[in-house]
Amino acid sequence: MSDSKATILVVDDELANREVISAQLKHEGYEIVIAADGEAALACVDARLPDLILLDVMMPGISGFAVAEILKAEKRTANIPIIMIT
Repeated sequence: MSDSKATILVVDDELANREVISAQLKHEGYEIVIAADGEAALACVDARLPDLILLDVMMPGISGFAVAEILKAEKRTANIPIIMIT
């Protein structure tokens, strides 16, 4: 049995949303990575594959829908579960 924590990428342009979601997930024992926009989310995924992505729909720049489309089109990231939040 592995003691490693699942990593969740939280992507939201609203600071308050990121803080609330992250605090709750940390409390539940998950490792959290945070991104404030689509570009940062793609960079985070490129650096380290998360186990799950919580992805805001409406963000400036690249929307959550576009980020999901990019990730699902790439073999390396296609199987990462994404939950859209709004």
